Amino acid sequence: MSRAAPEPRKTLDPDRVAEWLATHPDFFVGREGLLQQLKVPHPEARGATSLLERLVHDLRTRAEQAEWRLEQLLESARHNEAQYRRTRELVLALVEAQDRDALGQALATQLAEHFATPAVALWCPASLSDAEPHPPQAPRQVLDEHAGSRLAALLDGRTSRCTRLTPTDWKRLLPHASAPRRSGSCAITRLSLGEPLGYLVLASPDPDHFRASMDTLFTEYVGDVVARLLMRLGPGHA
Repeated sequence: MSRAAPEPRKTLDPDRVAEWLATHPDFFVGREGLLQQLKVPHPEARGATSLLERLVHDLRTRAEQAEWRLEQLLESARHNEAQYRRTRELVLALVEAQDRDALGQALATQLAEHFATPAVALWCPASLSDAEPHPPQAPRQVLDEHAGSRLAALLDGRTSRCTRLTPTDWKRLLPHASAPRRSGSCAITRLSLGEPLGYLVLASPDPDHFRASMDTLFTEYVGDVVARLLMRLGPGHA
C-alpha cells in the first residue's frame, strides 16, 4: 500500500497576524519569554537582533530626531528675536532723524551695521527737495527721468523686487558708493503714500546677497516707514 502524500504545510497570512496582534495588544502579557525569542532585521547591519533591542534602537532614533527638531525650532526663534531687535533699532533710529538727510544717513548706517547691506540709495523727486536750503546729501538722490526709467524697468511692474545689478546700473543708481567690478545684487521698492515718492535701493556687491527668489517683505516694510517719514520731515520741520 502506498503512503498518502503529506499535506502541504499551512502558513498564516502575515497581514492577518499583524491585524490580530494590533487588536490584541495584551497578547504578550505573561509571555515575556516569547518577546525575547523574537528576532527582527537589524536597522544598520546585516543579521537580526532581538525585538527589545530593536525597540530600544527605534526609541533612541526617535528621541534624536525630536531633539533635532527642537533645536531647529529654538534656532529659528533665536533668529526671529535677533531680527526683531535689529528691525526695532532701525525703526527707532529713523524716527529720531531730524531731517531728510539725517533720515537717509541713519538708514544707510543701520542697514550696513545690522543687515549686511553696504550700499543704499534713496531716490526722491525734485519736488521733495526744491524748498530745501541745501542739495540732498547721500544716500539721498534727486530722481530724474533717466534714473526713474531705469528703476521702473528693474521693478518690471512690481512694487518691490530683488535682482542683479550690473556695474553700469550700480554707478547710475548708487553714484555715491564704490561700484563692484562685476554684477552685484539689489532689493528695490517703490515709495508711495497717496502719491509717488521715489524709490529705495538696497545693494550689495555680492551677486547672491539679494536673490530673485527672496521675499521682499522687509524691504517693503522699510520703504513704508521711510515714505511716511519723508512726508513728515518737510523743509519746515523743526
